[in-house]
Amino acid sequence: MIIVPIKDGENIERALKKFKRKFEKTGVIRELRDRKTFEKPSVRRRAQLMKAIYVKHLQTSEE
Repeated sequence: MIIVPIKDGENIERALKKFKRKFEKTGVIRELRDRKTFEKPSVRRRAQLMKAIYVKHLQTSEE
């Protein structure tokens, strides 16, 4: 549970901003999106490998 302490006379907008920031840091939305679409481990590894190859290619082309 997220608890946001509010001082006397503090603006509700500021409290909401604090709540949203804490909620974002917990990663609930990111986890929910990840669980929504299942990706096989082999597909995930292949995507990581392709990204690594692409980055390596970019680094070699800069030199």
